[in-house]
Amino acid sequence: MKKILILGGGISKEREISLETTKQVNNVLKKKYKTLVSEPNDNLIKKIKLFKPDVIFNALHGRFGEDGFIQTILEGQRIKYTHSGALSSFLAMDKILSKEIFLKNNILTPKFIKFSFKDKLNLKILIKKINKKLNFPVVIKPMNEGSSVDVYICSKKNFLANLKKLKKYREILIEKYIPGREIQAAILGNRKLGIIELKPKRKFYDYKAKYSSNAKTEHIIPVKLKKNQINKVLSIAMKAHKLLGCKGVTRSDFKFFKNKFYLLEINTQPGMTKLSLVPEIAAYKGINFLNLLEWILKDASINR
Repeated sequence: MKKILILGGGISKEREISLETTKQVNNVLKKKYKTLVSEPNDNLIKKIKLFKPDVIFNALHGRFGEDGFIQTILEGQRIKYTHSGALSSFLAMDKILSKEIFLKNNILTPKFIKFSFKDKLNLKILIKKINKKLNFPVVIKPMNEGSSVDVYICSKKNFLANLKKLKKYREILIEKYIPGREIQAAILGNRKLGIIELKPKRKFYDYKAKYSSNAKTEHIIPVKLKKNQINKVLSIAMKAHKLLGCKGVTRSDFKFFKNKFYLLEINTQPGMTKLSLVPEIAAYKGINFLNLLEWILKDASINR
C-alpha cells in the first residue's frame, strides 16, 4: 500500500483554506492509501523519516507553502512531492515577476505599478502617477498572497483609506481594474482541462465569494463562449503554465473584457475544497475527485 504524507495548515493567511483542502484530500485518499497529515513545522523532517512516505501531497496554500519555500525543503529530502517545484512556485507567487514574464511573452495582463511603503513618495505624486499610467478604478493587492487576501478595488475617493490597510506589507501591486467576466482555466500537466465562469454576488470574486457558500457565487459550466474563444483562453493558460515551468495542476484567473482575455495570475496549488474550481472542472470532464488526486500523485517527482 502506498504511503502518502499530506502537508496542510501552515502559517499563511490561507491556513483555513489549506486545512479544508487537506481534510477533503485525506477523506478520499485514506480509503485507499495509508495517509498521514502533517503541519509544515519543526517536526516535519522527523515525521518524514519515521513515516517514510512514497509521496508528499502538498495541500498548503499561500506563503511558505506555495512560494518555493517548502518545495526547497522537500527537494532536500529527496522524496517525491506534488505540484510545481521551487522556482516555478516562487515565480507564480510573486505577482510582479510573473506579470513581467507574461508581458515579455505577449500575454495580456492588466497594467500595473509596483509600490513600496519604504519609498518616501508623496501620495499626491502617486495618485498623479496612477492617473497617468492606469486611471482609476485600480486594484491594490499584496505581491505574494493568494485567495484574494487583502485585495481592494479602489476609486480615487477611497484609494488612500484602502492603501493604509496594506501598510503591513512592504511592497504591493497597484493594478488597472479590468471589468468583465471572471473566467478560470485549469491545466493538468500537458492537458488543457477546461474552464469555468464565476458570477459573484459580491463586488468581485473575493475571499468570501471563493470560500463561503453563503456568498452564493454562481459557478457556470459549460461556459457560454465560442469554441475559438475557449481554445484561446486555454492556450494562454497553457502558455503561462509552461513559461513559469509549472508542473502538475494549475489554475489561471482571467478577466474577459471587450473580446480580450486578461491573465490576472496563475495558481500553482489550486484549492481542493467543496467549493474549489479545479475539482468541479475535472468532474465536468468526467474525472472524479479520487481520479484527480491519483493523477496528481502519479505526477509527483523529485527535481520539479
